Amino acid sequence: MIKLITGPKGSGKTKEMIDMINENLSKVKGNIVCIEKAMQATHNVNAAVRLIDVDEYKIADYETFYGFFAGVLAGNYDIEQVYVDGLLKIGKNDIEGLGALLEKMDAIASDKLVVVTVSAAVEDLTENVKKYL
Repeated sequence: MIKLITGPKGSGKTKEMIDMINENLSKVKGNIVCIEKAMQATHNVNAAVRLIDVDEYKIADYETFYGFFAGVLAGNYDIEQVYVDGLLKIGKNDIEGLGALLEKMDAIASDKLVVVTVSAAVEDLTENVKKYL
């Protein structure tokens, strides 16, 4: 299941995501993974969470991100939750492409909670993105 946290830059999306991660850490039996661009959450997320910086892996578009995301899931069978921050930046603000990516991600992670921050107002989102609100 994919859940979006949306809002303009500086509206507290990353903080909301960090709060969700730290709150859910005691509730899950498996692992939590946080995938970020620019590692903004490093000092605020519990050390038990696996933090991944996409910049270290030279991920610069949605297609590459999808392959990386699938690999993360395949490499660790007990991941229960995945948090993704900065995904729209990776896709160079392509909101239509974001919708297609979210559909592919949902198809392989429907049994997990996947939370994605999106730096955009709800009215700027396409229908294929809004369905994940």
